[in-house]
Amino acid sequence: MNVLKAPQNEVLAVLQAVSGIVERRHTLPILANVLIRKTGNALQLTTSDLEIQIRTTAELGGDAGDFTTTVGARKLIDILKTMPSDQTVSLETSQNKLILKGGKSRFTLQTLPAEDFPLVQEAAAFGPAFSVPQKVLKGLMQQVSFAMAVQDIRYYLNGILFVAEGNTLSLVATDGHRLAFASSQLEVEVPKQEVILPRKTVLELQRLLSDADGAIEMQFANNQAKFSFGGMEFVTKLVEGKFPDYNRVIPRNHPHNITLGRAPLLASLQRTAIMTSDKFKGVRLNFEPGSLRVTSSNAEQEEAVDELDIDYGADPIEIGFNVTYLIDALANMGQDMVGLQLADGNSSVLMSIPGNDSFKYVVMPMRI
Repeated sequence: MNVLKAPQNEVLAVLQAVSGIVERRHTLPILANVLIRKTGNALQLTTSDLEIQIRTTAELGGDAGDFTTTVGARKLIDILKTMPSDQTVSLETSQNKLILKGGKSRFTLQTLPAEDFPLVQEAAAFGPAFSVPQKVLKGLMQQVSFAMAVQDIRYYLNGILFVAEGNTLSLVATDGHRLAFASSQLEVEVPKQEVILPRKTVLELQRLLSDADGAIEMQFANNQAKFSFGGMEFVTKLVEGKFPDYNRVIPRNHPHNITLGRAPLLASLQRTAIMTSDKFKGVRLNFEPGSLRVTSSNAEQEEAVDELDIDYGADPIEIGFNVTYLIDALANMGQDMVGLQLADGNSSVLMSIPGNDSFKYVVMPMRI
């Protein structure tokens, strides 16, 4: 008799950690399953979509016998979710079935052989491992991930560029209209490594990373990246291709530098965005001595005008932007103040955090 007995909340937590990448409908039915391996008190769960593989190991109250099987991940989660969290549940294997019991409930689930589960072949040579606190990486990803492209034909834009060099880790994302850059210091020196993580990997890591201080260890190979954190191992394929030279995109010497409150600017843009048309998200920013006027209009000839007092004394500048691009950046920055660096009405704007070089956001202007 091969049985695992453990509290519902513990089993559900480890299952949910690995199941984010599982797709219900897949050309390979076994990829809708989770690979379960019980050895003594240790329960190891593995999921894969052929490009990403997530494995987690948890110490649960073991019971008699060891077993290995695969079973539908979503169905197992859906059943566990309906059970009380303090209830002890048992999983036992019997021929090609998995029997789940809890209280007076009993479910019999179809399994597929564990040996048929397609494990990701790990790269032979990974670069040196380095680590940062989980909350640091989560913060960096939050500051840039909104600028990733979505299903762009330039597939290398559908993800985030990771650059580890010396004692700095930098993340960059761009969709061709805007670019976000964020960096953090590493505790060790590493040789230069550049990889592009796919969009799905980025979103999944953001879901799994905690705001705690626990470290996440990273290793990069030519076509693979490996992340280890909190009892989890996350292996992913990389996006192949040449990422644009982001250093050339970031303006270096725009003459006009304006510092203003992030929250008032965000609120002003959110108000004026209401009057933009769905297809055409344009707003006009007019910088004049002492004031910033934000205006928008739509096909119904409705319009919005909003004004902010700013510390600006140079010639007037009128510049148009896709308002969503500005709102995305401001909403993902946690600071009170934001810096805007401008040249003229036809040049991109650089948004930054005053006195902090670790975040830069560039937006191309649009004609309105």
